[in-house]
Amino acid sequence: MSDTTHSDNQAPIEPLLKVRHLSTRFKTDRGVLTAIDDVSFDLAPGETLGIVGESGCGKTVTSKSVMRLLPDHLTIYGDDSEIMYKDLNLVRASAGEMRKIRGDKIAMIFQEPMTALNPVFTIGWQLDETLKYHTDLNKRQRRERVIEMLRLVEIPNPEQRVKEYPHQLSGGMRQRVMIAIALSCEPDILIADEPTTALDVTIQAQILDLMNGLKRKFNTSIMLITHDLGVVATVCDRVMVMYAGRVIESGSVGEIFHNPQHPYTKALLESIPKHGRKRADGRLPTIPGIVPSLWELPEGCRFEARCKYSDSDRCIHQEPELRPGLSDRPVRCHYALGSPDERPVNLTASAAEGAAG
Repeated sequence: MSDTTHSDNQAPIEPLLKVRHLSTRFKTDRGVLTAIDDVSFDLAPGETLGIVGESGCGKTVTSKSVMRLLPDHLTIYGDDSEIMYKDLNLVRASAGEMRKIRGDKIAMIFQEPMTALNPVFTIGWQLDETLKYHTDLNKRQRRERVIEMLRLVEIPNPEQRVKEYPHQLSGGMRQRVMIAIALSCEPDILIADEPTTALDVTIQAQILDLMNGLKRKFNTSIMLITHDLGVVATVCDRVMVMYAGRVIESGSVGEIFHNPQHPYTKALLESIPKHGRKRADGRLPTIPGIVPSLWELPEGCRFEARCKYSDSDRCIHQEPELRPGLSDRPVRCHYALGSPDERPVNLTASAAEGAAG
């Protein structure tokens, strides 16, 4: 959860989005699979929340659950699941209500723009479609708005680009078009799912600067889905770390980077390449193993098999709850809950050094 109080003399800021006990399950031939398990978080107005973790941890399913983009006939939400946007619970919203919200109040930038953009329609047509559905602008006003948005995302010669097709643009320009489409109706919330993954480092930096600038211009709240902690450090205010469908730690960027309380968070930070930091064998630090299959989750801590600090039956047989740890931040770890002497190893000893790079 986020601390939305600025000072003792100011009233708390009401979160724009409140997710409570979100559980997302899928009907499959093997039975019902739980992909997201009891996830809760807040998103304040104008805030950027980074959701991080390896592939398969549940980041994208969480974002698509918020947008209700998962197939209704195959998806089951928990009975107590709530995704409150203002006064509307999106989990229980009708299809008509969701169509009005998607693209207008909550928009999404997808991971791969070449598959998200329709290859048989021009860029201008795809931008115009959003405006046609969600605004009262006439055809001339919509065209002006389309060109204005392309110019805003720094696409050169927008009058020409509106006539072109996605395959005629570079990867960076296609991503800019996706951002233009997402922000064309000035949404309250922007969900960005790995928006820079397919881009080179230079274009990545430009896209992040662009998103930051547009966030300030429109006061848009952003949910940033990523596995890149460098991106998180650049643009986010808070971080939520996920593992195997569950939240395992959350806090401000400074807290997470300089004082990680969960072994998985610490391992992610240690995996960031840093000049002069290698193991004795000359290799970069890595996390052994893989994220467990959701069909074969362990009895105890889901990270136990990969955790170098685990040395007790408690970790193997008892799943930890998400509750305040040593820094009063939510942590899902048995040994982050007691005093440092109770831990097998002090988890925070080298965290700040690891994050500094």
